[in-house]
Amino acid sequence: MSVRPFTIRVPDAELSDLAARLGRTRWPDELAGTGWNYGAAKELMQPLVAHWRDHFDWRAQEARLNAFPQFIAKVDNQDIHFIHVRGKGPKPLPLVITHGWPSSFAEFTKIIPLLTDPAAHGGKAEDAFDVVAPSLPGFGFSPRPVKPGMTSAAVTALWVKLMTDVLGYSRFVAHGGDIGGGITNRLARNHSKQVIAVHSMVAPPLDLSHAIDLSEAERAFVKYNEEWEADEGAYGHQQRTRPQSLAFGLNDSSAGLAAWIVEKWRSWSDCNGDVLSRFTMDELLTNVSIYWFTQTIGSSMRMYYETAHGSKEVPAAKISVPARVFLTREEVDRCPPEYAARSFANLSYGLAPKGGHFLAAEEPQLLAEDMRAWFRAFR
Repeated sequence: MSVRPFTIRVPDAELSDLAARLGRTRWPDELAGTGWNYGAAKELMQPLVAHWRDHFDWRAQEARLNAFPQFIAKVDNQDIHFIHVRGKGPKPLPLVITHGWPSSFAEFTKIIPLLTDPAAHGGKAEDAFDVVAPSLPGFGFSPRPVKPGMTSAAVTALWVKLMTDVLGYSRFVAHGGDIGGGITNRLARNHSKQVIAVHSMVAPPLDLSHAIDLSEAERAFVKYNEEWEADEGAYGHQQRTRPQSLAFGLNDSSAGLAAWIVEKWRSWSDCNGDVLSRFTMDELLTNVSIYWFTQTIGSSMRMYYETAHGSKEVPAAKISVPARVFLTREEVDRCPPEYAARSFANLSYGLAPKGGHFLAAEEPQLLAEDMRAWFRAFR
């Protein structure tokens, strides 16, 4: 399995093409006074697009990202892009961290230094990690899969080979949220010989429609999820069923792509409706630009379809690998501890006092401290 260094370098012609497209944006009408009730609103999207066209410096962001050592590894005929930073400490613990949708490896750029060099950021050198931060297949600089079947379970198997066969870590720990949380949980369930412990921002979803022993908190959680799906979940249904139809518009319209992604960053972060109170325009646009320049919005959405139409896993028993489920209060995946305990035999449960879906970017110090504390017992 080959590994080669990787440097991001977007051609000048693509930067010029993006600027031209942004300048030709055809804005939709919207009803006065409706705010974000119907979805992305021009009150943010118009200044954001103007900033993208006139002020956003991709080359500066490119240089910032390239400051992290990046590589491409071929794993089972799929090229995987990843950051790999060695820890500064007496015995760094190997850690794979996995992003979700609509995010990218760039979400982790704030937290990686806190994990690899904790002594320089208020921690202890003995808590250092060797951090591996891959891009999901078909997300950003991990090339688009060329055949069906790239499910969340398939990615889980690739991660094990990346960590063990490619990078030489016989055992490791894992963290993730959103899609990355599901992969992290699958690592714990299916690869207990390689995975020491996990730190996940989601609990495995369960069908409790026939359960008779639900607690009041679990009943409230089930009801909350149903209401959330009815109000917020249309994106997921579209991406699970007809992602290709949506891809035509989002792959062609830079403004449309930004609206589809940024609406979720606003809705899912702990920002009280003001996404710019949590992220700068440059942070938001760096993530959007990664999708734009790599043309991976279609393939990223396709993972929803692949996973929904893949073979269904029927867990035979609780996950034995020690797990910490660390949730945010604004997170769709929040759940009571008794719900999470249905999936994990050895569970630690925690709620973050602040932050949302993109916690590594919103509250990197908080998340890093929780990860250091949890994994300390497994070194």
